[in-house]
Amino acid sequence: MEPVEMEPKPASSTDDEYRPPLPPRPSTNAAVDPASLQAQATTAITPVEIQTLSFPDGSRGTFPTPGPDALPSPVDSGHASPSRHESSLSGEADETASIMSFAPTMRPAGDIASLLAGEVHKKSPAWKLLRTQSATVQPFERSRTGAGDRLVGFEHEFDLLPDDSNHELGDDEKLRLWKSKLKHYLILSSAGKPIWSRHGDLGLINSSMGVVQTIISFYEGAKNPLQAFSAGDTRFVISTEGPLYFVAISKLTESDAQLRAQLEALYMQILSTLTLPRLTHIFANRPSTDLRKPLEGTESLLSSLADTFTKGSPSALLGSLECLRLRKSQRHTINNTFLKLRAEKLLYGLIVAGGKLVSVIRPRRHSLHPSDLQLIFNMLFESDGIKGGGGENWIPLCLPAFNNKGYLYMYVSFFDGASGEQASSPAAAQGHSADDEIAMILISADRESFFELKQMRDNVAQQLAKNGTLAIIQNATRLGRPKVPDIAPGSQVSHFLYKSRANVQFCMASLEPSFTKLVERRRLMTAYHELHTAIHAKHAHLKVLHSVGDDATSLAWITPVFEFYCVAGPNVSRATITQGANKIIQWAKREEERLFIIGGGVF
Repeated sequence: MEPVEMEPKPASSTDDEYRPPLPPRPSTNAAVDPASLQAQATTAITPVEIQTLSFPDGSRGTFPTPGPDALPSPVDSGHASPSRHESSLSGEADETASIMSFAPTMRPAGDIASLLAGEVHKKSPAWKLLRTQSATVQPFERSRTGAGDRLVGFEHEFDLLPDDSNHELGDDEKLRLWKSKLKHYLILSSAGKPIWSRHGDLGLINSSMGVVQTIISFYEGAKNPLQAFSAGDTRFVISTEGPLYFVAISKLTESDAQLRAQLEALYMQILSTLTLPRLTHIFANRPSTDLRKPLEGTESLLSSLADTFTKGSPSALLGSLECLRLRKSQRHTINNTFLKLRAEKLLYGLIVAGGKLVSVIRPRRHSLHPSDLQLIFNMLFESDGIKGGGGENWIPLCLPAFNNKGYLYMYVSFFDGASGEQASSPAAAQGHSADDEIAMILISADRESFFELKQMRDNVAQQLAKNGTLAIIQNATRLGRPKVPDIAPGSQVSHFLYKSRANVQFCMASLEPSFTKLVERRRLMTAYHELHTAIHAKHAHLKVLHSVGDDATSLAWITPVFEFYCVAGPNVSRATITQGANKIIQWAKREEERLFIIGGGVF
């Protein structure tokens, strides 16, 4: 038998010693045609498009981007992988990044991709320029040109409506003008008698008041009092105070609680004139009594108070007072002067400058409620009654939160400059702003104490002028409220409100330059009203609220110590606005003894 030659068995693929055969090497002798390497003339153009971007300040920028025929890739488009790219704005990446596909064929070309993809991508020139201009976008700039802006005609909100003597306009046209107002207040009796309306002649809207009275009475008869209801974008809030009905009609997106607090302030204004026992007595004998006669002459007080709410009142919103910023030692000097020269029959003594409280002395067991002080400030600085007279005034006044059953007697004197002399005419007649007016208010329970309080006023004014404190008050008043750049340099916060809950007082930033006009101020206060409503909602249990809108970014922060609200531009991130808020809150804590009256003078 012949031996059989066995061929070697190929190694298994799992064998470590097995190696696949190498491919043949290319020939090094192949000739290369030099002509194939010669550059050829061409008219081909790389597809590049010019993208034009409009920026918030109205300017435009042009930037080259690859054309639609060019296929962008991670290499030629200049974008890094998001998993490896470190954002230069750290905390802003999660807020500005948008959800998109990172497949090369789905990525938008060039600079537009950086705008759509957000901070997680490499910054293009367009993105960098846009980000540098984001801080210049002020709150509510976009609202000013909005087609559906409900505040377009707000500058005419306080224009007087034609009365019955105007025969050029028919009743239908007058009623249309009345309905065009964004905010109304109505006061009527339970018998349906009209008492007061902020807009329009009572004869014109008498039928409307009759309808309101019928609706309210129907629900009261069913033992289910009507509190509020909506009709379209208008909110109706009803408050019943004894024999009086108070109605607020608003299109300004205020909450029921806020509108009800405003109606309560109007009720307090009526009590400050009549007192509760007298009001009750009037309607107990004759339920159909026309209350317009007892209230005659106080319509301007009701109107000025209502207009303050319509324009937006931080004091009413926060239920607190604003104080003039002074050094602790300076305020201490004023209080000591007050206490040293106090008249025997004095109950309360106050110095007020431009609607801000400067100093107060009070009995140890009594304090003035913010709502009572709001009535006094409205009487002095908002209405045309006392302010228009200048000089000195002696006014019987009921302070409902202190005692709604009787009158106190208030001596009011305005200062003429830093000399301490009594002003002989109002500030407006002297060419001064009403915000610069300084007044001394002395309150007594004795109706015969006029001359005693007048002598005290002269003594205190002379001493304050002598030690230079009156000039300090005048300078602080003219200096105005602090500005955000002075408090927190570099912060993008545009405005803030800070309330000290323990002292029931607040401070706020200057309205200059962005919120001095009527409409801009109302937009700002609307934002604060919405923040306040959301964070104080009954079942919210919120401590910090960050709100982002098309026209503004806002922040609310409440603790047992303070309440803080601020507004910034729409492009400001959460991290940036929070950082600015922290700086302002730290400033308020450092300046607490200057910003707020802590304790005051007590006797």
